[in-house]
Amino acid sequence: MNNRLEQLLEIHKEEPHDTFTRYAIALEYNARKDLEQAKNWFESLRADEPDYVPTYYMLADVYRSSNEPDKARAVYQAGLQAAKKVGDAHAFSELSAALEDLEDELA
Repeated sequence: MNNRLEQLLEIHKEEPHDTFTRYAIALEYNARKDLEQAKNWFESLRADEPDYVPTYYMLADVYRSSNEPDKARAVYQAGLQAAKKVGDAHAFSELSAALEDLEDELA
């Protein structure tokens, strides 16, 4: 485990419901190519904080990296709904583009 991940996990122990800390932990696992841990952390965050839109883009990317395109598609679609719900036009645009790229890859 690297120092940054250890620090984030310690913060998480003190503040287990802090959205950004949980997101940062998932990002660290993703950066380390520990895709199973990244999925677990992102999925848990998505379940607890469905309006935290950045989770969808990164989780779908993890599924793409894991060669699970159907799950990636479903996450992008859920992210589009979340972005629309919270009025995040920028995230909606990014998620739309990513979903289009995925569809092009699968065609």
